[in-house]
Amino acid sequence: MLSSDVMRGFNSLILLSILMKEDSYGYQISNTIKAITDGKYIMKETTLYSAFNRLEKSDLIQSYSSTETNGKPRTYYRITDLGKQTYHDKVSEWLDTKDVMNKFIEEE
Repeated sequence: MLSSDVMRGFNSLILLSILMKEDSYGYQISNTIKAITDGKYIMKETTLYSAFNRLEKSDLIQSYSSTETNGKPRTYYRITDLGKQTYHDKVSEWLDTKDVMNKFIEEE
């Protein structure tokens, strides 16, 4: 399992990436992260909702209620236009970061 300290700086990028594909809600996003990473990274619920709050306050995502499941209203999240631009900026930043780190890491 990956260290949450290592992944902390990438949580926003992870969430924006998932929301680029479709609107979603916390539990589904958590399961998506776990599935995509083959269980190597599990975002804690407190981390997930703190990130949602931070992204929403920055106008990168918007929340809305939906009762599509015929049950209690569920809070969904969608990415905003600013969030889409930020996603692209963060992808570019990640590619630069990866390039720099690869210069220091030797595979055996």
